[in-house]
Formats: sequence, structure tokens, C-alpha cells
Amino acid sequence: MKERAEIVDTGIPLFYKVQIEIEAPAKKIFDFLSNPNNHLLMDGSDMLRGKIKGSDRLFLGVKFGMKMRNGIPYIITNQVIEYQENKAIAWRHLLHNVWRYEIVEITANKCLVIESWDGRKAKWKWWIDDSYKWVPKAMARTLVKLKGLISG
Repeated sequence: MKERAEIVDTGIPLFYKVQIEIEAPAKKIFDFLSNPNNHLLMDGSDMLRGKIKGSDRLFLGVKFGMKMRNGIPYIITNQVIEYQENKAIAWRHLLHNVWRYEIVEITANKCLVIESWDGRKAKWKWWIDDSYKWVPKAMARTLVKLKGLISG
């Protein structure tokens, strides 16, 4: 059976969540997520092209730049806005879309990983008005890739 992440219906426009269980300690998952060099490996949107600047370890307030492609190539700078060691990390870019990862420990070696994307405070809503069509699916692919990288 093919691995799938669960897309959670939040009922909130421009706020999406997906989740998956991963057989690994919270620290291992958090350490992977906290290294922006790993984001290209787990990207389910196929938009990431690699890190261009910033720390190899994310922490509260740090900025990091990523090469992207959505039709045309561009560079985006993100800033970490939430950081709870082994529990949660979130960042946003200039449009104020927020990507957040929560790690909920089920056992010492099994966690529920929840990825959310919040566009409710986006500066240009017209830029993301079709996000419901693709963001949850891309996030689900991201979590499946993450699980394969962590568990594999």
C-alpha cells in the first residue's frame, strides 16, 4: 500500500493542515526540519531549488534564503518566527505566509508530524487565492517524503 499523509479539513479559508505518523524520536525529526539544506530533499511542491544563504541550523529569528521556481526562478527570504526545540518550528516570508511543523510525541520512537500553511495574514490575497487547489496536496507529498527520509 502506498504511504499517504492525511489532509485535515480545518474549515478555515487559507489555512491548511496535513499530518503523518513517523517512527522516529522527536529530536531526529526536529533536527532534520531545522536544517534548511534538507528542505529540498523533502519538498513536495517541486518549487524548491536549494538554499542560497543563511545558517545550516534554524533558530528563532534567523533568516534563510531559498532558490525557488514557480514558472520562473526567484529567490525568497524566510524568517523563523516560532521555535520550540523538538516540538515546533515555523517560518514566513515577505508575503507573510507561514509554514509550521509540529511534532507530537506518541511514544519515545513514534511521533505525529503536522505541517500547516497559513495564508490568512498574507499581504496579497490575490497571489494565493488558488492555494486550496495545490497547497494541501504538496504538503501531503512533503510529509510522505519526510517520513521516507527519516524512517528509511
